Amino acid sequence: MKLMSKIESLLFVSGDDGLTKKQLVFLTDSTEELVTETLETMMIEYEKNDNRGIIIKQLAETYQFVTKTENVQCIQKLVENPTSQSLSQASLEVLAIIAYKQPITRVEIEDIRGVKSERPIYTLAAKGLVQEVGRAEGTGRAILYGTTTEFLQYFGLKNIKALPPLPEEIAIDEMEDTDLFMTKFQEAFVTQE
Repeated sequence: MKLMSKIESLLFVSGDDGLTKKQLVFLTDSTEELVTETLETMMIEYEKNDNRGIIIKQLAETYQFVTKTENVQCIQKLVENPTSQSLSQASLEVLAIIAYKQPITRVEIEDIRGVKSERPIYTLAAKGLVQEVGRAEGTGRAILYGTTTEFLQYFGLKNIKALPPLPEEIAIDEMEDTDLFMTKFQEAFVTQE
C-alpha cells in the first residue's frame, strides 16, 4: 500500500520529533480514518515481526520509530559514554515533584523538599526534561515549571496523565521517605543511558 510506504518514510525522516496524525494526514494527502487505520496496521506488523528492531510508538501525541526494548543492550554498547552523567537523587526528586505537581514554582518545590533546588532545576532544564511554562500570579511573578515533550518521550509516556497514580495515604511531603517514584525514575535513566 502506497500510504504505508509514505508514512514509513515520513516517520523515518522525522526522527525523534515524530509526527502527529494531523501532520501525517496533511503530508500524505489522505483522510484521518485511512491514516489511523494504516498506523494501527503498521504498529501491529512492526510489533509482531521478530526480525525488525524497531516499532512505531505513540508518544506525547506523536508517532515515531523507537527501538525494541529487547535490543537495549546492543544499543547501549553503541551509545555508552563513560562521561555522561546520570541524574542525582536531588534531580530525580525535583523531577518527580514537577511531574506530579506542575505547574509549580521553585519555592513550592523547596517547600516540599525542605532544601534548595536551584541546581537540580537547572540540570533538568539543561537536559530538556523541564521548562518554564509560565509565571505565577502575585508579587514577583515566580517562574512556573513543568515537564517537556522530551520528558514524555524519555519515559515512554503518551501524556502526563499516564504517570502512575500517587497512593492516597502518602502525603507529597513524605515523598522523599518513599522509594515509590525514585525507583521508576532511576530505572528509566539507567536503561536509557
